[in-house]
Amino acid sequence: MKLLQYFRLWLACARYSITRTMMFRFDFLMWGLVELFWMGVNVALVSVIYQHTDSIAGWNKYQMLLLVGSSMIVQRLLMGFFWSNLFELGRNIRSGHFDFFLAQPGNLMFMASTRKVELEGILNVFVAIAIVVYAAGQLQLHPSATTLALYVFMILCGLVIHYSIVALSVSITFWIIKSEGLEHSYFTLTEFSRLPREAYRGLFKGAASAVFVYALPVVIVSNVPASLLIENALNVTNALWLLAVTVLWFALAVFVFHRGLRRYSSASS
Repeated sequence: MKLLQYFRLWLACARYSITRTMMFRFDFLMWGLVELFWMGVNVALVSVIYQHTDSIAGWNKYQMLLLVGSSMIVQRLLMGFFWSNLFELGRNIRSGHFDFFLAQPGNLMFMASTRKVELEGILNVFVAIAIVVYAAGQLQLHPSATTLALYVFMILCGLVIHYSIVALSVSITFWIIKSEGLEHSYFTLTEFSRLPREAYRGLFKGAASAVFVYALPVVIVSNVPASLLIENALNVTNALWLLAVTVLWFALAVFVFHRGLRRYSSASS
């Protein structure tokens, strides 16, 4: 199946998801407000902390707000386009309902992880973008078109990394049936992406840096694009690092998913 055919297939699924969402408007409104509330809590938390200090690890209030906003964009994109699909993937493997995807044409990982679109998650992406724009305005940043294009590219790299981490966690269900809690560990990990990389420096914090910066790259996902906007200059080393980590984690997620697929026994077996 060619890329254009995949895009048309995804477009049809997205159209169906949006139509279905509009049939349950109250659910859509409620969950949209719940997500908005948690985003507001994060912004309020930054404001409260900076009432007692001017700087955290060298980052002022609006730089921190820009960092938190960048992290929110990546997370809301994951929620909008992939989260419910990946969450259901684990349940489908356990229940045997994954057979439905085996009967479909095309790449199984694509079919299983792009079937639904969550409209409330996508709409809240614009709220996260508004936070970044507000913070950039307060910092009087004037990024060039090239910087903005690189920022968008790095955010997409972050989305691929987050997708790969969740997909890899869910794929463990092929080996371990009781893996319900693994998907939710994602939310714990993303909490670390809202802190500056400099906050992990030090002897004891060095261990945290090794885990959350290098082993699980949740910190660089938000730090590298936010730093690009703040400095309005490309750090080539960081950019190549982010790109390499993106390719590595996506390749690992695809490998583990397909290895796990060999162990899948359908509901009829």
